[in-house]
Amino acid sequence: MSKVSNLAEAPVRKRVSSEEWEARVNLAACYRLAAHFRMTDMIYTHISARVPGPQHHFLINAFGQLWDEIGASTLVKVTLDGEIVDDPVGNGINRAGYVIHSAVHRARADVECVMHTHTAAGIAVSAQEPGLLPISQHAMRFYGNIAYHDYEGLALELDEQKRLVADLGTHKAMILRNHGLLTCGTSIPETFDYMYYLERACQTQINALAGGAKLRIPPAEVAARVATQFKGLPYKAKRPEWKALLRMLDKTDPSYKN
Repeated sequence: MSKVSNLAEAPVRKRVSSEEWEARVNLAACYRLAAHFRMTDMIYTHISARVPGPQHHFLINAFGQLWDEIGASTLVKVTLDGEIVDDPVGNGINRAGYVIHSAVHRARADVECVMHTHTAAGIAVSAQEPGLLPISQHAMRFYGNIAYHDYEGLALELDEQKRLVADLGTHKAMILRNHGLLTCGTSIPETFDYMYYLERACQTQINALAGGAKLRIPPAEVAARVATQFKGLPYKAKRPEWKALLRMLDKTDPSYKN
């Protein structure tokens, strides 16, 4: 990735808008929460967030940092074309993260955040031919509303971007075959919410299949009703889960705000 500037003459908080700083704090919190819930793959996989404003920049983790090390001031600001605008740590970014995340941010104006994971359960379900089965309430939330993208190798080629975004379409969750999970949303809290429950659905599926008993799969109309019910939950807009999770971080390690 080419570099424009590290803008090192002032602390990050003093050289960005209040809106960008809020996005940085929430994105750093998202990384810490993913680490807490064991959704990391060492220094690999990424969570990105659009920078508020007209420049079409996005924030992503500095290459080489563990997710529980990430703070608001360590995030790298990047253009959709891969130019690094601000790199406070000086480590640059992982190209695979740029390829996937820039593709979604460029194609989906409605998306503020993109989260991609390589968890054991997520990869396991991505390798199963039926994909995500509607065998749990968590899984039924995604019934009829999850995309799939076939594996093409390490996400290093820009040519794959058009196929990835075509497969994603208007969905907010996608299983990358033989690879992992991806969620996106209109906010950082929404994106994390989707990933948390998609991950739990995958964990449940792997555990249920490992038990060896015949699976009980609810009728399609029930699964469809559950998906509709989740979309209509009135309290979701107030993000009570996110507020509770931030309280947990503040009690244990508030350094994500730095």
